[in-house]
Order: sequence, then structure tokens, then C-alpha cells
Amino acid sequence: MGDENHIRTLRDYSKPSHEGYRNTIKLPAGNNVVPLQSDTIWLVQNGYSFYRLRFEDPNQHLKDFLKLVDSLDLDGENRERTRLHLFQFSLRNQASNWLERLPDLLRNVPHHGLDLWLQIQIFYDHVDDTTQKGIDYVAGKRLRKLRSGEAWAAIERLTQYEDEE
Repeated sequence: MGDENHIRTLRDYSKPSHEGYRNTIKLPAGNNVVPLQSDTIWLVQNGYSFYRLRFEDPNQHLKDFLKLVDSLDLDGENRERTRLHLFQFSLRNQASNWLERLPDLLRNVPHHGLDLWLQIQIFYDHVDDTTQKGIDYVAGKRLRKLRSGEAWAAIERLTQYEDEE
């Protein structure tokens, strides 16, 4: 048996893992089988796709999507369930990855509630190469080989050094 509570380095956190993967769209309780016809999926994909382009308005996409789904002949019990099933088909390119990918969203919101290792990872991944090298130099080795607390201390030392100049 291995140590289940071993202290992990930042690199350990950044390794992809499919353990515990689940769909992030939470379906209502009950029978979640919704028969979707291929022409309905085609209509959603080709008529109301959202690509996350600069000129696209996500709120307008949602309004248009709901208008389309509401125009389908659905019984009241399955309406919400069908909306949730069809929504994923309306997203394209980067927008289709937003359910699984967090970094782009995290850069735009406060860090409250995020683990320290994730805050450090996001920060480190989005600074330029020169800053990354400076952080690694102050840390004494690659930042990803450090524990969260050590990595945070290295970043703080670098900012104190920058303030003194």
C-alpha cells in the first residue's frame, strides 16, 4: 500500500487524469434517457452554434438556443432534460471545451476557493518565458518540482526582489 496522503508537487497536479471524470451538465433526477433525432441535433449544430468568437454574445446564443428548443414538440416532463442534452451540441471549437477546461475562465474571475497549487499553476502558465526563468532561478529549481507552499514562497521572494529595485 502506498501513502495516500503524500505531499504532491505542482507537476503531479498538472498530469491529466480521467479518474473521477463525469459530465459537468447536471441532469434532473429521473429517467435521463431522451430520444434525440439526428435532424434535431443537426439543426442545433448548424443553426445555432456558438464558437466563442469576440463578436458573439453568449447571452444571445442562449436565448436563440432556448427559442429553438422550445419550438420543438416536447412534452413538459422532458423539456428541461432535452434542453440539457441538446445544449452541448450547440457549442463549437473552444466553446465546446469550456465544460472541461477551466484555465481560460479562471483568468477572468477571482481566485477565491481555488487551491493554492492551482493558483500557482495558472499564474506560472501565463507569465512570459523570462519571468518563468526568474521564478525558477529564485526557487533554485523548476517551480513544478516544488510543493505548493515552497512555490508560493519562491514567487513572493521574486516579487520582494522586484520591489527593492
